[in-house]
Amino acid sequence: MNIFKTLGLAAILAATSGLVHAQDLRIGLQEDPDVLDPDQSRTFVGRIVYASLCDKLVDITPQLEIIPMLATGWEWSADGTELTMTLRDDVVFHDGEPFNADAVAYNLDRSKNFELSRRKSEVSSVESWEVVDDSTIRIKLAAPDATLMAQLADRAGMMVSPKAATEAGEAFGLNPVCAGPFTFKERIQQDRIVLEKFADYYRADEILVDSVTFLPIPDTTVRLANLRAGDLDMLERLAATDAPSVMADDGLTMEKATSLGYQGITINVGNGDRANTPLGQDSRVRRALSLSIDRAALNQVVFEGAFAAGSQPYPPDSPWFNSAFPVPERDVDAAKALLAEAGLADGVDIEVQVANNPVQTQVMQVVQAMAAEAGINISLTAKEFATLLEEQTAGNYTASQVGWSGRVDPDGNIHQFMTTDGGINDSKYSNPEVDTLLNEARLSNDTADRKAKYDAALAILQEDSPIVYLYHQVWIWALDDSVQGFVPYPDGMIRLFGVSKTE
Repeated sequence: MNIFKTLGLAAILAATSGLVHAQDLRIGLQEDPDVLDPDQSRTFVGRIVYASLCDKLVDITPQLEIIPMLATGWEWSADGTELTMTLRDDVVFHDGEPFNADAVAYNLDRSKNFELSRRKSEVSSVESWEVVDDSTIRIKLAAPDATLMAQLADRAGMMVSPKAATEAGEAFGLNPVCAGPFTFKERIQQDRIVLEKFADYYRADEILVDSVTFLPIPDTTVRLANLRAGDLDMLERLAATDAPSVMADDGLTMEKATSLGYQGITINVGNGDRANTPLGQDSRVRRALSLSIDRAALNQVVFEGAFAAGSQPYPPDSPWFNSAFPVPERDVDAAKALLAEAGLADGVDIEVQVANNPVQTQVMQVVQAMAAEAGINISLTAKEFATLLEEQTAGNYTASQVGWSGRVDPDGNIHQFMTTDGGINDSKYSNPEVDTLLNEARLSNDTADRKAKYDAALAILQEDSPIVYLYHQVWIWALDDSVQGFVPYPDGMIRLFGVSKTE
């Protein structure tokens, strides 16, 4: 009797296992994120993880409109110096602590004053705040700031648990506690990050998988092979050259969106001793490097023409692009003339660090070959991406091939990189006139006035060239056809609301 009951139960469990099996969505990332603390971090892939881990005060639509998230609404004062936000009253952090106006006040203070915060320049206009009641906070600005809402739609608006952050201090990123749809379970560096569905999430009915595992796989070929083998359910940044084969594969689907950002070569012009090179100290050498590059050919060779050549923080089809400085044609003779003018007629040697993935390596190999014809001899140093960024911050680099995923407001692509105290100004570039123009552009809500200031700043930056811009990419995702409901966004994030996985 007991034997038959056991067999019957086993048969039932076997028959229903597909119904109760916990669904894990496995996502392949191009790099391993840096520290998982919204105030300390800077990697693009880190932001992808945050999209599942840390909700923000506001979010964006695929059409780049600002919409409510943890904040249900907001109102500006007539003079643009006070922002009153109403907040959801049904939200708790992953540790059970309540989300309320006091929590928002704590997060604003942390972004502004935490010693290791990279968000300081993003919220520099915030002067003080007032907790009106549990569901209302009034943010007071030193002056109007047209960029603030876009900042609150990104890491500066991500809410962390005050209790957890206070207790952990600098180590918060080892066990982040936020208010997003998934909770942090574990991280093994260079291997995986595992998040589990948060049962008390206020939009839990929109989360249709039980967990999500992020797997850093820098090699694009290996990443795609893992997807085809069933070891991944989706991947971000499919190589453009692999797009035709994915489209021809009945078991895979592809989604894409035009990026808001850029890829370029960031040059150390004032960040410690390694800025003391001809490249770092003489803008003529930097402009020579720029003129040695055929950006259209680079796009064609590496990306089969799928991306857009670039020479500014904004793509040529952006309303913020300065048309007075179109993408330059390659001019090897002009590059040689600039080197000669700089006293380097016999050429110059420079070192460029590059992320250890095939696409970025190929980009720099093409640039390397082009620059050599002008007498610029580039040596390449491959590094794991998070390490590359750490070296930039520390000033332990001469030049770095690195990009930026882009932001909704134009300020997000330029201010923190080009102002003297910018949070991600790893070049340590400093020009008081650029500072003034970019700071003033934040004060106006008049598009034409802001455009004029950005144009003037870009004219100076074309001459100084602390970043040599190369191209603007298109985000391409590849998915197993069992994954349904994914919506592509221009910011490149992977939002898992409504995303399901059929067995």
